[in-house]
Amino acid sequence: MEETTKILKSLADETRFKMLDMLLKYDLCVGALANHLGISKAAVSQHLQILRKAGLVKGEKRGYWTHYSVEKKVLHQIASDLMKIADQPPSSENICIKVMACNGTEDGKEVIKMCKGQCEHPKKLKGKPEECTPEQIKECHGDVKDHPCEEKKE
Repeated sequence: MEETTKILKSLADETRFKMLDMLLKYDLCVGALANHLGISKAAVSQHLQILRKAGLVKGEKRGYWTHYSVEKKVLHQIASDLMKIADQPPSSENICIKVMACNGTEDGKEVIKMCKGQCEHPKKLKGKPEECTPEQIKECHGDVKDHPCEEKKE
């Protein structure tokens, strides 16, 4: 997942995304990229460094210049990773927004203690427990004392 995040961050910049698109069609040098994109050679070099570190492009020395091309297998891998994420079936359980704060362990197994109120009656609550009246919380959650998903005030 760390590698996928690194690659996606490198593609999050519009200029780098345009560069990648251009390099998929042609092997280009820094000067050609700068000319087509209307930016300085120094800026192109900085963008290429980020794309190289992410493993998306490689350079090949041709005479005096280095021409860059896309590592298509890396692009295919990231596409595959995104497809796996997109193809995950949705959970059949209703999990609260605050589930991370409500998790615990029992007998070495992870147990999810759910805050059902926001999931069951979202229109009745204002959003965060501290924004709701005690009556609203009681109607949706039941007992309002020591609710497991309310943030502790110190």
